[in-house]
Amino acid sequence: MGTRPDDLARALRSLAAQRGVAQDIVVVGNGWIPVELPADVRALALAQNLGIPEGRNRGAAAVAGDWIFFLDDDASIPSPTFLADAIAKIVADPSIGLLQPRVVDASGNENPRRWIPRIRKGDPAHSSNAFSVWEGATLLPRTVFDAAGGWGGPYFYAHEGIELAWRVWDQGKRVLYAGDLVANHPAIDPARHGYYYRLNARNRVWLAKRNLPWVLVPIYVASWTGIQLIRSVRRPAGLRAWFGGWLAGWRESPGGRRSLSWATVWRMTRAGRPPLI
Repeated sequence: MGTRPDDLARALRSLAAQRGVAQDIVVVGNGWIPVELPADVRALALAQNLGIPEGRNRGAAAVAGDWIFFLDDDASIPSPTFLADAIAKIVADPSIGLLQPRVVDASGNENPRRWIPRIRKGDPAHSSNAFSVWEGATLLPRTVFDAAGGWGGPYFYAHEGIELAWRVWDQGKRVLYAGDLVANHPAIDPARHGYYYRLNARNRVWLAKRNLPWVLVPIYVASWTGIQLIRSVRRPAGLRAWFGGWLAGWRESPGGRRSLSWATVWRMTRAGRPPLI
């Protein structure tokens, strides 16, 4: 949105330092016109803020290449071989359809556990299958991204990384959390956004309505409602906004539906994370 020029410059420097890959880079201006970009970086100015996932989709449509990498403006990749190393992992194991690196706050602040996309967090450097992704630095083959239908544009903010991961699994691929690859991002509280609680609740319902077999929709929503109520005992702020979003999720259209197959539900269950929790 043009509010973090220093962070954006750092992100672009980290891309410029990459070795062993040819890049086609576009900066998406979500409601603004990106200016003063490096000579080999293009700008895509959107007339209004379409939200994070749809902004990514517009950027993806504007670039060419066999691989697609999404990098938030406040993230960066410290290793100059990050992209080459990540691509090599997927080439060596074609069962991988999407890769998320380990996320580290470069300033030394404690790294939030939510950045590790598994229930049993354990050692952050340990790699594993994942069933959601932190969206700020993600790599996947272009063919997989296109087959997934891109990011869920209607979400605007939150949970689009779960849907994309699910739709990668639905292609017979798997999602890898690569603990040996690192992206940097500041450890900031996502609740700083005024719409955080409402959109998290609305999008949780939409996630189920857009992707799950109908019989699983109420089970999934009920499980996350229970989790939210438990969390609210320690952090009650925003609960009213959360329930407002929860109701909106049921009342409003999620903007499309493409259900996971039961074979995918079974694969995910066997891999350790049924799409119920």
